[in-house]
Amino acid sequence: MNSASTLPPDALSDDEAVTCSESARRWTLVAAIVGSGMAFVDGTIVNVALPAIQQSLDATTADAQWVMEAYALLLSALLLVGGVLGDRFGRRRVFVMGTVVFTLASLACALSPSIGVLIGARALQGFGAALLVPGSLALISSAYPKERRGAAIGTWSAFSGITAAAGPVLGGYLVEYVSWHWAFLINLPLGIVLVAICLWRVPESHGAHAGRLDIGGAVFATLGLTGVVYALIEAPLRGWTAPSVLVAAGVGIAAVVAFVIVERRSTAPMLPLTLFRNRDFAAANALTLLLYAALGGSLFFVPLNFIQVQGYGATGAGASLLPFVVIMFALSRWTGQLVDRVGARLPLVVGPLVAAAGFVMYAIPGVGDSYWTTFFPASCVLGFGMSIVVAPLTTTVMNALPPSLAGTASGVNNAVSRAAGLLAIAVFGAILTHAFDTTLDVRLAAIDLPRDVVERITAQRAKLAGIQVSEPLARRAIDDAFVAGFRAVMLVSAALAVLSAVVTAFALRGPDRRSDV
Repeated sequence: MNSASTLPPDALSDDEAVTCSESARRWTLVAAIVGSGMAFVDGTIVNVALPAIQQSLDATTADAQWVMEAYALLLSALLLVGGVLGDRFGRRRVFVMGTVVFTLASLACALSPSIGVLIGARALQGFGAALLVPGSLALISSAYPKERRGAAIGTWSAFSGITAAAGPVLGGYLVEYVSWHWAFLINLPLGIVLVAICLWRVPESHGAHAGRLDIGGAVFATLGLTGVVYALIEAPLRGWTAPSVLVAAGVGIAAVVAFVIVERRSTAPMLPLTLFRNRDFAAANALTLLLYAALGGSLFFVPLNFIQVQGYGATGAGASLLPFVVIMFALSRWTGQLVDRVGARLPLVVGPLVAAAGFVMYAIPGVGDSYWTTFFPASCVLGFGMSIVVAPLTTTVMNALPPSLAGTASGVNNAVSRAAGLLAIAVFGAILTHAFDTTLDVRLAAIDLPRDVVERITAQRAKLAGIQVSEPLARRAIDDAFVAGFRAVMLVSAALAVLSAVVTAFALRGPDRRSDV
C-alpha cells in the first residue's frame, strides 16, 4: 500500500518517450494495469485461500507461511534486478517473459498435488513477478511523454485501488463457492490476454542508462533472505537449536554480510548503500521497514483468524478488510494535499500512531464477537492511519534525493517494504506459535478431555487453528489459544508502528534542511 513502493526503479526516469501512436499508448496503459493487477491481486487472493489450502493439502501453519513467503522471497530479492533487465534487454520483452513465467507458475500452483509442489510453484511465481512488476510503470514511462506521464500514472493508481478492493472479495468468492485452485487459475486467461496485448500493441523500449547486472548482489540477497526466513519459520517446529535451523540462520546471516560487502564495492549495485547517507531517505526507509513489517506481518493472520476461529466464510473474510482499502483509496487525494499544507513530518508521526491504535483494536476481540463492533472499527482506524502515511512517505522518499535518483529511490523503498513484510510474516509466525502453544497447554490442563482427543490435538499442533477436532471444549481451547497468539501479533505490530513514529520524530528533518547524497 506504499505509493512509493509501487513505483519501479525507472518509472520516474528522465528517459524520452518512444515514438508511438495514441492507440499504442492506451494499450500500453491497459497492459500495465493488467500486469501489476495480476501480481498484486494474486497475493491478496492467495492469503484468503490459505485456510482452504491448508485443509485440502493437510498442511501446517508453517507450510501456509511458506506458500506466501516463497513468492515474496523471490520477488523481494530480485525486484531491483528485474528493473535492470528491462532497461538492458527491452522492457516489453522482459515484461512478457515475466508474464509467461507467472502464468505458467500459476497453472502449476493450481495443479499442485502436495504442499511442497505448491511452495515450489509459488517461488517460480515470485520469480516471474520480479520480472513483471518493475516493467508495469516503466512501460507507461516509456510510452507517454513527460507532460502526460503523471495523468497516466494516476489512472494506473486508480485502477490499483479498485483491484486492491476487489481482489480479496473475488478470491474469497472463488475459494468458498468454486475451489481454492481458482485462486491461481484466474491468472491464466489474464496472462494470455496480457501477452497478446503486449506483442500486438505495446512498443519496445530500453533504458537510456541501463546499468550492469549485479549478479553477486542478487545471489547473496536471495540466500540471505532464504536462510533467515527458513530459520524463523521452522524454528518453532524443529526447535531453535535444531541443526537445520542453525545452519540456515548461519548461512543467511553470512549471506547478508556478504551482500553488504558486495554492494559497497560494486560500481553498479542493485541496492546503492550510499543513498542511506541521506538522513531523510534513511529515516523514510526506517519508517517503511517498521510500519510495513507491522502491516504485512499482521494482516497475513487476519484471514486465518476470521475463517478458522471466527467462523467466517472465505468471501466474508475477504470483504472484512474492505473498510481499510476503501478509506485509504478515498483519502489519498486529501492526504496528498495535507503534505502541501503542513509538510511530511507531522503526518509521518501522527499516521503511525493512529495505525498503532488500529492494531491495538484488532487485539481486543475474542471468539465470536460481532464484526461491526470489533473488527470493523479496527479496520477503519488502521486504514485511516495508513492513509495519513502514504502520500507523505512517498513525498519524503522522492524529495530526499536529487530528481535524477527519484526512480532509484522508489525502487529501493519498494524493496524495503516488500522485505519488511517477508521477514515480519516469519517473525510473527514464531510469536503466534509460542503464544498458541503456551495458552493451549494451560487450556487443555484445565479441562478433562479423553486421552485420544488430546493425542489428536498433539499430533496436529503444528496446524494451530487448523486443528481438526469435534469435541466442543477442545475446539474452544484451540480457538482461545489462537486468539491469544493473534493478540500478541497485533500488539507487537502496534509497538512497531509506535517505534516508526518515534524514529520519524527524531530522525526526519524538516523540508528546509535537506541534504544531498
